[in-house]
Amino acid sequence: MLWVLMGTMIGLLILGFPMMVPLGTAAFLTVFLFFPIDPAMLVQQIVGGVQPVSLTAVPLFILAADIMTSGQVAERLLTFVVKLVGHKRGGIPISTTIACTLFGSVSGSTQATVVAIGGPLRPLLLKAGYDASFSTALIINAAVIALLIPPSIYMIVYGVVGGASIGDLFIAGVGPGILICVLFCIYGWFKSGKEHSAPEASRSEKWLAFRRAILSFSFPVIIFGGIYSGMFSPTEAAAVSVFYAFLVEYFIYRSIKLSDIPKIALRTGTVTAIVFILVAMGQAFSWTISFGRIPNMILPALLGDAPSSVRIMFVLTITYFLACMFVDPIVVIMILTPIFKPAIAAAGLDNILCGIIVTLQAAIGSTTPPFGCNIFTAMAIFRQKYADAIRGTFPFVAIMVAVSVLLIYCPKIALFLLDLSR
Repeated sequence: MLWVLMGTMIGLLILGFPMMVPLGTAAFLTVFLFFPIDPAMLVQQIVGGVQPVSLTAVPLFILAADIMTSGQVAERLLTFVVKLVGHKRGGIPISTTIACTLFGSVSGSTQATVVAIGGPLRPLLLKAGYDASFSTALIINAAVIALLIPPSIYMIVYGVVGGASIGDLFIAGVGPGILICVLFCIYGWFKSGKEHSAPEASRSEKWLAFRRAILSFSFPVIIFGGIYSGMFSPTEAAAVSVFYAFLVEYFIYRSIKLSDIPKIALRTGTVTAIVFILVAMGQAFSWTISFGRIPNMILPALLGDAPSSVRIMFVLTITYFLACMFVDPIVVIMILTPIFKPAIAAAGLDNILCGIIVTLQAAIGSTTPPFGCNIFTAMAIFRQKYADAIRGTFPFVAIMVAVSVLLIYCPKIALFLLDLSR
């Protein structure tokens, strides 16, 4: 059964079918051949996969990000950060990292961050004397911090599949996200030598840049503060972020018009459709795995007879890390989470911590060869060859891998804010 399920999926992937086709076909073929049930039950799982109310937050966060990408939020955040720290040693790489982190906490989209922040900052990095491979690698890796600091679509998907609180995941992701931001800034500082920095801004220029960007800072405050205080749920936070994005960009910044809304909504609908189809087919595949008791076949081989908590965490990390290098992280979360869920529960591991580690592996997968989505986004935006886009990536990946290990041995990095909120 396992060979039919995995062989069908891998075979169709090799033939070039879109990911949702191998997932659905493998699940239907396995049910038809091995399960004495009506295959219509699988259709119910497909429909049920996109029924959880918490998934409503996904298109709302995507819409808020699209509105802000079409407006001035990114430009104002970027200007403020460059004015604040751009004149120091390593100022441009540090500004890039902080700007990606701030915009990521606003948009929740790693690819939108590459476009919105990388577009204007990469020329500054090159002009300052940094080589093209470092500049591109910095942008595509700093952009993935968006997946750890709320809002994060991957956290929402893990929360639905793994039965974890999405609000708690959002809060727990802040610590690791900030840590990675700081480590990237330190690496940028050490990487810098005789490269030029931006001219130092006067106090009045910094104050003006802050005033222009202050409304942009309210996005993470609304999302994080509202969830942390219990004022609203993650889904309600997503709706509020859409309203606030429209309010700021249309009424205050006047950067979008009503005629732009249909185009923005169409872009949001396209991305949402792709995500939801993957989630629906992933649910069918996950249900097939669970119904066929495949975790009982796989976990003993991976974990041994009496695995320790640390061993489970390392196997979890390595498995998601390798899988996310080759497959869309949403699909990986949908497939692997039901497999590891029994072991996580049996060992008494914190499901929130596991969710953060999984999200971090998804972030690493977005920048890691061969199929990291940020790599291809950078190739399209910066007109670079594949080899040039990935050449400088590995030090940043090493930093994120190190943070993954730190989370295993020091879970308070992720859980300290959560402990304060309880």
